[in-house]
Amino acid sequence: MYNNSFFKKILLVACVVFLYSCDKDYNSIGDGLLGDNHFDFVKYSSNVVAYNQKIGPIQSNNLAVNALGVYDNPAFGTTTANFATQIVLESANPTIGNNPVIESVVLTIPYFSTLKSTDTNGDRTYELDSIYGPSDAKIMLSVYESGYFMRDLDPAAGFLEAQKYYTNQNSDFNSVKVGNRLNNSSDVSQNDAFFFSAADYKTTVTGTDGKEVVTRVAPGMRLDLNTEYFETKIIKASALGKLATNDIFKEYFRGLYFSVAKSGSNPSNMALLDFKEGKITIKYKEDTSITDVTRVEKSIVLKLTGNNVSLLDQSNINTSYANATNSANVNTTLGDEKLYVKGGEGSMAILELFNATELATIRESGWLINEASLVFHVDATALGAASKPNRIYIYDLNSDLPLSDYINDQTSGTNTKNGRVIFSGILNTEKADDNTYKFRITNHIRNLIKNVEATNVKLGVVITEDINATNTITSYKLKTANDFISQLPKSSVMSPLGTVLYGGKSTVAEDKRLKLEIYYTKPN
Repeated sequence: MYNNSFFKKILLVACVVFLYSCDKDYNSIGDGLLGDNHFDFVKYSSNVVAYNQKIGPIQSNNLAVNALGVYDNPAFGTTTANFATQIVLESANPTIGNNPVIESVVLTIPYFSTLKSTDTNGDRTYELDSIYGPSDAKIMLSVYESGYFMRDLDPAAGFLEAQKYYTNQNSDFNSVKVGNRLNNSSDVSQNDAFFFSAADYKTTVTGTDGKEVVTRVAPGMRLDLNTEYFETKIIKASALGKLATNDIFKEYFRGLYFSVAKSGSNPSNMALLDFKEGKITIKYKEDTSITDVTRVEKSIVLKLTGNNVSLLDQSNINTSYANATNSANVNTTLGDEKLYVKGGEGSMAILELFNATELATIRESGWLINEASLVFHVDATALGAASKPNRIYIYDLNSDLPLSDYINDQTSGTNTKNGRVIFSGILNTEKADDNTYKFRITNHIRNLIKNVEATNVKLGVVITEDINATNTITSYKLKTANDFISQLPKSSVMSPLGTVLYGGKSTVAEDKRLKLEIYYTKPN
């Protein structure tokens, strides 16, 4: 049923694309070329009722990226992001020979980074991406064997749906962690004072020709793990059949649990990581045979590609944020002055366009809509020094599907964060004192006006870490549904960031107020 639901959404989106491609009255891609030069078009500003909605615990398993660290956001509070994952054997049922002795066990997880320069010696300088908080920050990082078995399928649904895991389950994993932490190196930069380093990892070996060979690996987490533990857990377990298949192995070794906390009085930060690119490399030596004691080097690789879950804890919550998202204070009639939009287990904004009389009048007017857009202004004072999200996302809250403008926009960026530049929602920082997010929703408004049967749906606004269709069309469930929402776009769960936007309430200054701006041509 889980997969069927996704395919039904894909089918519905495909139908919407087909219907809009049949509309020959206007070229929707041309909307993106209008810019701010609207020539003789008439401008109409419509009030928008926009209000806050708190997001409780939400499904967070098997995300494309996951947060790890402690992030202090003055506008929202402190987010502590732990993580748990299954691990699998790269090659099941490895053959382990005589007298094996482990030499090293290393956990590596690459960071998102960009190569900035390379000097004459070949040394490289990188810039890290998706790191939030002070650059000199440190966190206490502890990696444990997990004692929590993560099922593939949900028995409560007759094993027909994927098992869901939620942001608020940290205590479930923490309470069953096994033994002492595995990253027990005497080097505190690997545990008690861990930091996300932009330095690459360089090794030098002497080749058979006597020349030195230098190998460089881009920046990433690199932790030395307890060799004695893996001697028992992996090497000796092979003879017991625990490594025979990955199904057996995942039951035997249930995975890793990454736990984070503040490192003393040091400032802290948080990174987004693709844990599925991570691995544990166990290097050991063994005898060639019983009779030949020549030592040979071998390795076993464990990959972090099993089920995983992002585990989030919110603390030190900002009073203004708490009050604004308290359901008792939310004004669904006139809207809220400030909109708090935060990823993960955070909050969102709900928008209502047009009142019934206004929409009826516009429909009767016969306007030819050239462009319709929403511009959100950032409240820089409320946000303070916190990092601004690069992007927010707007969608049909009734169906939890993208708007037709998103679907029709096939412009692509250099990565999954910056495509669909006509539809947009990308942060505009051209004016230092007035950062904005703009959405072009021209096709959505055209259809609403032209089709008297069309429903004037509520719109949802969330943070997004990924504009890719896979992560916007797919929805993740709230642990407990509320009056307005039961699920959210998967992409909104990934980001730990938040922003504060001005709403459409009449008490907001005119130049900052959220409005629907429509440029139209009057019929002859």
